[in-house]
Parts: sequence; C-alpha cells; structure tokens
Amino acid sequence: MTRSAPAAGSALYDIPGPVTRRRHFTYGVVSTVAILAALGWLLYLLFDTDQFTAAKWNPFTYKGIQELLLRGLGNTLKAFAYAAVLSLALGAVLAVGRLSVHRPVRWVSTLLVEFFRAMPVLVMIFFIFVALKVQPLPALVAGLTLYNGSVLAEVFRTGVNSVERGQREAAYALGMRKTQVTTYVLAPQAVRAMMPTIISQLVVALKDTSLGFLITYEEFLHAGKLIASNLDYDLPFIPVVMVISPIYIGMCMLLSWFATWLARRQRRNPKTEAVGVDPAAPRSLLPGTREPRA
Repeated sequence: MTRSAPAAGSALYDIPGPVTRRRHFTYGVVSTVAILAALGWLLYLLFDTDQFTAAKWNPFTYKGIQELLLRGLGNTLKAFAYAAVLSLALGAVLAVGRLSVHRPVRWVSTLLVEFFRAMPVLVMIFFIFVALKVQPLPALVAGLTLYNGSVLAEVFRTGVNSVERGQREAAYALGMRKTQVTTYVLAPQAVRAMMPTIISQLVVALKDTSLGFLITYEEFLHAGKLIASNLDYDLPFIPVVMVISPIYIGMCMLLSWFATWLARRQRRNPKTEAVGVDPAAPRSLLPGTREPRA
C-alpha cells in the first residue's frame, strides 16, 4: 500500500483537524461580532452628537471649500510624487554604495543610511525648514526623501543579496562585469521580490505628507484644519475627518492595488517565465557529435 504525498498546504504546518477548525470558526465569529459592536457604538456616538445633520455638512457644498480641498489634495499628491521619485533614486544610489567593493564608499553609504533611518522624519523636516530656511514644499520633500530613501536603500540591498548565489556566479562565469551582473541579472530578479515592500514604503511616504501642515505647507490635512477652524458649530473636526480620511485610505489602497496588479503582470510576462526543456530521448546526442561505431 503506497503512502500518499503530503498536501502542499501542510509543508509549514499541520492541517487543522475538526476541533481546530471549529475553534477557528468560533474565533472568527467572536471577532466579527466584536468589530461590528465597535462600529455600532461608534455610529451611535456620531448620531448622538448630531454629526450627520444637514447643518454640519452644508459647508462642504460651497464652491470655495471644495476648491480648498482640491487644492490641498493636489499639493499632497505633488509632494508625494516628488518624494517618491527622489526616494527611489536616493535608495538606489545608497544601495549601490553599500554593495560597493570599495571600503570607503561602503562605509560612507552605511553611515548615511543608518543616520537618516534613525533620525525622526519630523525632526529632519523641521531642521530643514527652520535652520536652513527652506520653503515648505522643498523642506517637506527633502525630509521625506532622506528618510524613505535610506529605508529603501536597505530594501534594495537586501533584495539584491537575496538572489541565489548561483545566479551571480553563472553571470561572472560568462564574463560579465560586476555592473552588468547587478543591472541585468540581480536587479530584475530582486525587484519582483521587493515590489510589495517598496509599495508599502511609498504608502508610508504618502501618509507622512500630512506632516507638511506643521510647517504651513498647504496640503490636504492643512486644508481640512483650516476649514474646521472656521466652522461655527460644536465638534467641527469630526465631519472634516470623515471627509479627509476615506480619501487618504483610498489613495493608499490604490497604491496597494497597483502593486498587486504589477506583480501579477510580471508573473505573466514571458520574459520572466521558465523556458521548458524537452526530456532527453534515448541515444540522444549533443550537437557536433557523431554516433559511436560498434
């Protein structure tokens, strides 16, 4: 009697039995009920404080307030676009420096990466804005670039080092230089593995653009604060938060969806698929050889 092969899902953990499945189902039901109860309590508080009355939502129908929100959203996206592009470029440069065979270059790159990773991003933004007297947008972009670029440098370096050693050795055996090995062999494979982490760090950069309101940069959160401070009813910040938060969440979810779509497209790319090799037939010969005589 032959023994069946283990299921693919049991490679890392045992398949749960009936008791474990019932326990997990109970945990899921209890968690769902708790979440729904919390949401119900939150909605009760919002209705109890009259947060859905027409008087508190009529200001958002004014053209001036809509233009203010759109202008703030545009400034947020502009700061994020600059910070994202510069962070990716800085991360690539620092990662190449950390992977360099020249010791001084590697040491300097390591020092910069560790320093900017340890420094709070708000402190860097304030220092650039106050001490260096830089305008709000460049100060915000510079602070986000230095922090996120240093984090992405470690992501890039780890991704390149995670590629199998045989790939590197095979490329060197073909006579490729170190730059060619990194550019054409290691980096394309590493990017596919790093893509979720890169997008996650870009989501962090998008959310950190809200720190711009602390240096008077007119971004989305600054526009919401300006609107709430000019409303003349109780708890004016709650409707503003209820308008701004879904937009922030939607932009972050859009980035995550883009990462998923990009990863799925790369998996379907014929250039990244393995090439099938026909099995060797009996008495098959290598090219350029002749069948031996009896």
